[in-house]
Amino acid sequence: MSQTTVQTGEDKPKARRFEPPVSPTTQAFWDATREQRFLLQWCTDCQRAIFFPREVCPSCLGSSLAWKESVGRGRVYTFTVEHRPQNPNLVGPYTVALIDLEEGVRMMSNVIDCDPDQVTAGMEVGIAWEALSDGRHLPMFAPTDSTAPGGDR
Repeated sequence: MSQTTVQTGEDKPKARRFEPPVSPTTQAFWDATREQRFLLQWCTDCQRAIFFPREVCPSCLGSSLAWKESVGRGRVYTFTVEHRPQNPNLVGPYTVALIDLEEGVRMMSNVIDCDPDQVTAGMEVGIAWEALSDGRHLPMFAPTDSTAPGGDR
């Protein structure tokens, strides 16, 4: 597993976060993130979206899977604020959330670009990206204009 790095005062790279590994099953997903495109797997047998990438559909166990681009919008289902990160290279507080995507799947990610105290269950969020060291991007979520602090509610 590789790590995203940041520069330290000693001009040595310091690991910031562990970067997700790529496997044959996840290759298409991660390749799309290089272009900041967010793909979901779809089962062509039962017509359901799938996340995280798998070799078979968890609903019907079908193996006829295809990739489709997601709209990248959803709502915060639940969240927690990490005030004391286990990784000492991450700066807290930050928000870890379960996001219900419009396509019907739930994924874990971070809510960024807002104060953790402003995150609420039901908050509308859209895809945002964090660059990784190898050209891939990590999908994260930020409040949409209508739910951002000070936005129209």
